[in-house]
Amino acid sequence: MARSKTFAYIRVSSKDQNEARQLKEMLELGIEERDIFIDKESGKDFNRPQYQTLKARLREGDLLYIKSIDRFGRNSKEIMKEWQEITQDIIADIKVLDMPLLDTTQYKDQLGTFVSDLVLQVLAFVSERERDNIKIRQAEGIAVAKAKGKHLGRPQLNLQTLSKTTKQILEKHYQQWKNKEISGVEFADMLHLKKNSFYKIIKEYEAKGIK
Repeated sequence: MARSKTFAYIRVSSKDQNEARQLKEMLELGIEERDIFIDKESGKDFNRPQYQTLKARLREGDLLYIKSIDRFGRNSKEIMKEWQEITQDIIADIKVLDMPLLDTTQYKDQLGTFVSDLVLQVLAFVSERERDNIKIRQAEGIAVAKAKGKHLGRPQLNLQTLSKTTKQILEKHYQQWKNKEISGVEFADMLHLKKNSFYKIIKEYEAKGIK
């Protein structure tokens, strides 16, 4: 039988988040960087490329380190399913750094297994609830912003939102464009507008009767 290996799994929710803290902790445990798998994905399910690659490499007797259950996943049923597949089907061990009770290398007796399973279920449930709470807070924030008349996402491009300088260029060169002294492409370039935005602004400008 091949010598067992030690792996680590790291997850952050988006490409904007930094995995450096988790990575540093795993490296300090002596885990080789090539054996550390990092996903920048949502924890709603386990269809993550690096996790699936890691799982395919796990063999009986291997050890997998995870920083915390919420870094593993956010769906309680999926967490339980993956945990069981790794520990019972593959027969590899898992250590959760933030929760020492979740260490399958230590609690092999019946009582220890019962306690760790119970802790896992509670933490998996809490992780899922937190994900739901985040979604609720986001929805509430959007609703409040809309109620206050705030536009979410990119600011809408219109005549009113143009900068003072852009408006001055528009007023100065509009008649030249109208008289075909400059082309639409040249005028749009002066205004730093794409074709569709250019004609949208011109239409609005003319509708207001500003010459």
